[in-house]
Amino acid sequence: MGIQENLQGQGPAEFPIQTIGWVRSPLKSLDQCPHQGHEGAPEAWIEIEPKYSGALDGLKKGGEILVLSWMHLADRSRLRVHPRGNRENPLMGVFATRAPHRPNPIGLHKTRILAIETPSRILVESLELLDQTPVVDIKPVLGNRRHKKRN
Repeated sequence: MGIQENLQGQGPAEFPIQTIGWVRSPLKSLDQCPHQGHEGAPEAWIEIEPKYSGALDGLKKGGEILVLSWMHLADRSRLRVHPRGNRENPLMGVFATRAPHRPNPIGLHKTRILAIETPSRILVESLELLDQTPVVDIKPVLGNRRHKKRN
C-alpha cells in the first residue's frame, strides 16, 4: 500500500475537522497581522460554539493555552515560501517554517487567558489571527513534564 492510501485502501486519507469556535479580533486584513503573537499582536476573543462550551471546564484566568486555528485564507498549494514573506530570504519548504501557506493550514498559537466571560468566551493576549478565523482546538500548556524511561 502506498503512502497516499488510507488503511482501507480507499485512496488519499481525509479527516473531517469540526470548527469549535471563532476568533474575534481587531485584525481585519492580512497586512495587519504580525508574523508571531509576541510581535505586537492584540488581545482577542475566542468565541466557542455553545455545544462545546462544556469543554472549557478547568481552564482558568492566567493559564497558558495552545490555540489551534484553521488559517482559512492560506494558499494550500504552496510548498515553498520565503521565510517571513521576505524575498531576500531563500526559499524553504513550508514544513521548515511557520508560514500559514501549507497543505493543511493549521495554526498553533501559544497565548494566555486574560478572562473567561460566560461559558463560551475567552479573552486571550497576543493572538495573531484575523477576525473570523476558525478555531479547531484548544489545549492547555502543561509545562516541562518529562516521562521516566521504562526499562
